[in-house]
Amino acid sequence: MAYNIIVSPKALQEIEAAIDYYALHSVDAPKNFIDNLMKVYNKLEENPYKRLRYKNIRAIRLEKFPYLLYFVLNKKQNTVRVLSCFHDKQNPLKRPNH
Repeated sequence: MAYNIIVSPKALQEIEAAIDYYALHSVDAPKNFIDNLMKVYNKLEENPYKRLRYKNIRAIRLEKFPYLLYFVLNKKQNTVRVLSCFHDKQNPLKRPNH
């Protein structure tokens, strides 16, 4: 059963900020980040049952980049709503928790 990915406006802003940051430092990094993000989306479409972080919030790590995608799963609607693309080095108190 494939799940639909819905990216919140906050997560989209964080993703765009990460791409902009990598564009300042490398020609290849933005494309690699996007490719990696798409791989994670594909994994979530197939199997969104990743580790629970807090109550119903789950997370999956991007490979080769210090980011976690925080998301919630709606089994009835077959959706995965991405809440945040959170950099590991940010203040842990800013992590999504509801």
